Amino acid sequence: MNLKLLGSSLIIAGTALGAGMLAIPMVLAQFGLLSGTILMLVIWSGTTYAALLLLEASIKVHGGLGMNTIAKQSLGKGGQLITNGLLYALLICLLMAYIIGAGDLVHKMVLNLGLDISLVQSQILFAVIAGGIVAAGTGVIDKLNRVLFLLMLAVLVITLFALVPNMSLAHFFTATNDSSIDLIKTSAVLFTSFGFFPVIPSLVSYNENATHAQLRNMVLLGSLIPLVCYLLWLYAVVGSLSYEQLTQFNNVSELINVLATRFEGIHVILSIFTGLALLTSFFGVALSLFDQNIDLFKQNRAVTYVLTFILPLLGAIFAAEKFLAVLSYAGLIMVFIAVFIPMMMAINLRKSEGKTQTAISNDEYYEVGGGQIAMMVCFSFGLFLIGAQVI
Repeated sequence: MNLKLLGSSLIIAGTALGAGMLAIPMVLAQFGLLSGTILMLVIWSGTTYAALLLLEASIKVHGGLGMNTIAKQSLGKGGQLITNGLLYALLICLLMAYIIGAGDLVHKMVLNLGLDISLVQSQILFAVIAGGIVAAGTGVIDKLNRVLFLLMLAVLVITLFALVPNMSLAHFFTATNDSSIDLIKTSAVLFTSFGFFPVIPSLVSYNENATHAQLRNMVLLGSLIPLVCYLLWLYAVVGSLSYEQLTQFNNVSELINVLATRFEGIHVILSIFTGLALLTSFFGVALSLFDQNIDLFKQNRAVTYVLTFILPLLGAIFAAEKFLAVLSYAGLIMVFIAVFIPMMMAINLRKSEGKTQTAISNDEYYEVGGGQIAMMVCFSFGLFLIGAQVI
């Protein structure tokens, strides 16, 4: 794997790693580490398989920049319309969340420097500058993301080393809730923590000269990195704090504050990590929406820049409160766009190949293994996720 492919894997990992990582110990600690680990492995496996189906579809349509082209060629006009609608709803909601969060961080940072600007001005400043980086192209994001992601990993390693000396093995084997229903309900948090799928079409186009095996490894490595980070963080926090302590927290900020009282410097370190995680996730999601707009509207990069960031920015400024209600449905949208739609794309493209009976060389052909059984398991995985969010 060359540096370009490695950088692409880091974009995938950076898109997935976010503030959800800090929430994972709070939702899984009560079930014990064994149950929590097994559930996380199930969610990771299902999400990664669905991502490989999207990779297969992207390769077979020769690497469309966005899901628009892939949907058009695999699902027809109706499927294209549904795919675009769901994708835009999801990506715009996510970008609104990132602009709101980043704007708050920028606002606090600027105030500490003695400059007096409003929260709205901070949101605009972030959207304009970060959006400009996205508009500069995938290559620029790749190189910047490598630096940001390595810094984020370094911060995570420092945090883990700070927590390890005070860990208690007794916490690892404590489970205060044996309810399978309650455990399943946490799947929504875990699933959204692996939400890297939108960036795959962009990275296929970016690595146009890569072999299919290299692209597959790019996705696998990109999904494996956040899995390892999530599990290490889960073990470190659960080993450091008892379940009784974790259940007292109403939000992630309280978790950080408690850790800060016990481990000097953790507050600053985790604040840096949260900011880096937010920025890398923003770049991945924004790149996906930017390339989707190029693919759909066929405009130059300046026009696409405005089209990509105007709605999320206006939403963050004028509809932040209403947005919070809308965001509660993002998990359901993500199940359809990240699991069911890639599955239908792959099925239709495979059927189309079978009907034409065209000889395809090994260099041009790529298909995720598992056949019909794997497809049925993937479909069941999607139903499981929907059930986890409605029960």
